Amino acid sequence: MKHFADKPYYSLDCFLKEQFGEKIYKIAIDAGRTCPVRDGTLDTRGCLFCSAGGSGEFAAHGSSISEQLRDGMNKFGDKQVGRRFIAYFQSFTNTYAPTEVLRRQFSESLAEPSVAGISIATRPDCISEECIRMLRELRACHPGKFIWVELGLQTIHESTARLIRRGYPLSCFEDTMGRLTEARIPVIVHMIIGLPHEGAEENLAGIRYLNAQHPFGIKLHQLHVIRGTDLARHPEWYPSYSLEDYITLLIQLLEQMSPDIVIHRLTGDGPRNLTIAPEWSLHKRNVLNTLHRRMREQNTWQGKYYGPDIIGTL
Repeated sequence: MKHFADKPYYSLDCFLKEQFGEKIYKIAIDAGRTCPVRDGTLDTRGCLFCSAGGSGEFAAHGSSISEQLRDGMNKFGDKQVGRRFIAYFQSFTNTYAPTEVLRRQFSESLAEPSVAGISIATRPDCISEECIRMLRELRACHPGKFIWVELGLQTIHESTARLIRRGYPLSCFEDTMGRLTEARIPVIVHMIIGLPHEGAEENLAGIRYLNAQHPFGIKLHQLHVIRGTDLARHPEWYPSYSLEDYITLLIQLLEQMSPDIVIHRLTGDGPRNLTIAPEWSLHKRNVLNTLHRRMREQNTWQGKYYGPDIIGTL
């Protein structure tokens, strides 16, 4: 069994303490982006589940990146935290802008002494070779600081991808994943559990597929329904699973996941005043505590059933 410190999986907290010797917190940044499925390039409606804020409702405030970082740091007040932070470019598609705009904003965050690195949430169809060269140059200019790219895959199943209006095929993800890996830029992949018409088998196939892609990290979270989204207008697609159902499936996914993949998230929570379902998702700490307790009771851990015989693609 791989040693994961205090959790039965390779948590981001564990990884950061291994690398930096202290806890590091994220500060969510809104860089003023949009998305090709919102601005008319591919669509105008956005993804089926995406909120008006592009999942950036918890971003810091300020007219510049530096102001947002200061606002985020101030929110910790007197709380005892580490000396460094991650600037998380979260809202919408954060490589969807001219390269020089990206360079200026990413450089501004990396220049902040207390920033250990940046994490850039984006789409695989919005990462050009020019963008990758720029990220490599920034990494060279800021030795000791990391640059991560987060790709919103959500599902490996093309029929679901069309339903949620993702806007790109799986082959696009594979191409971008390969180019980022070749450039030695760590990739974190987002996957949603409980999308319409997907059950345990579809989600397990997704994990086996990602094992073969060898990402640095994975973010898993349940589908949740936010007011104002197109998903909110389709009650027949609302997630019907209970917290216990979700925990059971999550354990199955973790057991088959490579123990070398860093777990950046295992549950998601939307704004309390906008979340329709599932209600239990609003209690994030309870979800994680329940998961940890169940895994200890079952004497199980990330990668328990991982092996060459279960690795594969579609």
